[in-house]
Parts: sequence; C-alpha cells; structure tokens
Amino acid sequence: MKAMLLIKNGYVCDPASGAEGKKDLLIDEGRILRITDPEIHPEEKRKETQVMDCEGLVISAGLVDPHVHFRDPGQTYKEDILTGAAAAAKGGFTSVVMMGNTNPHMDHEETIRYVLEKGKRTGIHCYACGNITMEMAGQTLTDFRALMDAGAVLLTDDGKPVVKEKLMKDACLQAVELHKVLSLHEENPELITENGINAGEVAQKLGLTGSPRQAEISMVDRDIRIAEETGAELTIQHISAAQSVELIRQARARGVKIHAEAAPHHFTLTEQAVLKYGTLAKMNPPLRSEADRKAIIEGLADGTIEMIATDHAPHATAEKEKPFVQAPSGIIGLETAFSLGIRELVNPGYLTLMQLLQRMSSGPAGVYALPAGSVSEGASADLVIFDPAENWKLESLLSKASNTPFLGEKMPGVIHDTICSGKVVYHRY
Repeated sequence: MKAMLLIKNGYVCDPASGAEGKKDLLIDEGRILRITDPEIHPEEKRKETQVMDCEGLVISAGLVDPHVHFRDPGQTYKEDILTGAAAAAKGGFTSVVMMGNTNPHMDHEETIRYVLEKGKRTGIHCYACGNITMEMAGQTLTDFRALMDAGAVLLTDDGKPVVKEKLMKDACLQAVELHKVLSLHEENPELITENGINAGEVAQKLGLTGSPRQAEISMVDRDIRIAEETGAELTIQHISAAQSVELIRQARARGVKIHAEAAPHHFTLTEQAVLKYGTLAKMNPPLRSEADRKAIIEGLADGTIEMIATDHAPHATAEKEKPFVQAPSGIIGLETAFSLGIRELVNPGYLTLMQLLQRMSSGPAGVYALPAGSVSEGASADLVIFDPAENWKLESLLSKASNTPFLGEKMPGVIHDTICSGKVVYHRY
C-alpha cells in the first residue's frame, strides 16, 4: 500500500480560484487527491499515511518566482542551482525560472539542458529561460525554436535590453509565431552614466550622475508600441518608475499583451536606502523615489502588475565591499520576499493576503503557462504552509550569498513547510 500525506485543519487559500476556507488535503503520488471539510479520514488509520496537523496555519499554492539568478554555470562561487533552490524552498517557492546571464549563456540548447538536469536534483521545479540574442550582445537573435525544444519557458536577455529596434521587432514577430513570451530588462544604456543608483538627490550627494528614470520609461514606451504593432506578448521586468507603471496600465486597457514584474526591494525601499546600506542597495534598475514606490504598490493592487519576482541576484561579500561604482548590482531575495510582501503590502492594507499569494503564484504561473499556482483536486501538490502573523528574524541564510540589506530585521510570515510534488522540501524545525 502506497504512502499518502494527509494535511489536516489548515486554512486553505487557492490563488487560482480565490476560494478559501478550513480544509483537509489528501495527497497521493505527488498530487492532491481530495479536498474536504475537516473530517475523520479512513486513510488516517493506515500506518503508511503521514499526517500533518496544520491547525492555525495557512496552506496555499507553492510560490512561483519567474526571475532568479543561480549563477550556474560559470559563477558558482556566488550561488549554484542546489543552494539557490534550497533558499527558494525556505522562502516558500516550489517553482523558479532561472535567468540566462550565465557562462556560457543560455543561448544554446546545451546550457539549457545542463541547468534543467541539475534542477531535477533540487526537489523543486527549476525552469530555464532562453536568451533572445546570442551572448546577450543584442546583435543576432538566437534560435528560439531550438531553445524552446530544449525546455526554455520564456525568452529574455535579462540584465541587458534589446536596444536595436528592428531586432526587437524581429524577436517579437518570432515570439508571436511560437506563442512565447519575451521578458525584458528595460534600461537604455545610452542614457545611463552610472548604473545602480537613481539619478536624483542621493546620487548628487555621492557625487554621481546615476540612472535617470527616462532610461526605463523610454524602453517601456518603445516596446509597448512594438507589442501593439506585432501582437507580441511581453513582460516588463522589475519595474521601477511610476511613469512605466502608468504606461503599462494604459496599454493593458487598450488590450496590449503586456505584463509586469515588481521586485520586493522596489516596493519596500527608496533611493534613500543607498545612504544607509551602500552597495547593498545598489541594483538595476535602481531604487527610486517614494512616489515611485507607491506607484508600484498601486500597480500591484489594481492588477497592472501581475507578478512579484525577486530578481534574486547573489554576489560574493568581497564584490559588494568594493567602491559603489565598481560593486555589482543586485541583492538576494528568495528567503525574504514573502515576508516583505506581508509586511509592506498586506499588513498596511494595500493587498489582501489572497492577492499577495496570487501575485506570487498563480499570476506568474499564468503568464508563462507553468503548471503551478493552484490548490485543487488533481493539481500537483506544490504547497506552502505558513503563519502570516508569526514573526521571525533574518539571521541565517541558505543561499551562498548574504548581499541583502534586510539582515537582522524582524519580519512577519513564518514558513513552516514547503511541499513540492507531495514531498516536504523545507521544514522549519
């Protein structure tokens, strides 16, 4: 007789349907076999059945992060697929999409196959992107179909924009033909003096020029226009400027197939954080003003921004200790994203808990057609079990890296268990 997992007495929130209530879940062979009101189950009498009593806890679909950097292959001293996935599981994530600025890049099938094979050893679902251009150099398109056949779930040159307009149009036309989403890093390098810091008062205090918001806005505006002309489906990554949010809002109202991500650091911090945290607040696109932060929150609340993505970007301590201009941009985020969402979005009343779960699971799953984001009979048993009111302190990390400004902070939202395909991949104690 095969072992089953019975999860009892938890408050279930299903992001896909919006349904919620106290339920029991019976899991068999990695899938949710039955969802019922709390009751006595005949399966409980079987010694093979594992029973988890989740009284007082919330159960939801495992979180989905469509934008992580695991640095594997090529820079595994910063992170690798195994450590990155462990950090993801601790953060409640059961599905992640690995970005392609690796070495070698994900512009050939071999690299994609390598990361997918290694991802199978992690216990969570590790997906891969394919690059839009060869070597992410913005000159020649990759073979989209070959990358898709190797397993790419989206196409992106994350870290670099596709600057050439004709090349972008050609990429969009191919993506339409292949029914694939292009995910775009929107910063025009021609407008940027020093990246990683907003062109504003804080940059001036530090004697820097920085990255103006127009670097992002101009690219967003251009690519919305191209999407409208070609019918392509695009995602604007880690949106940072209020004007970009409004451009997307208006485009979506016109029926343009445009999506957007918000990173936790962009709805939590402003450019002032650079004065406090230094290079731990350096990122691309940069932290901007309080008005920008509020606009991102408004976009998340009204659905203009459908996804929260960490842009988990690990770096070695010595790299982040370099002078500001020389230090790399980015912070890690997998182990803090959910708690920041509760602290910055749910507790102040901007989003309901269900809305946060949707932005972090069914939202990205829907955009990229991933089999995730649902707590329903027959669905994969990818679950996160947590207490949204319980507090914890960020003191230790499963990531190889520690480049986060949130170390030492007290946060709400304790994840007790992460379950992927019916197996516990993270347990708090």
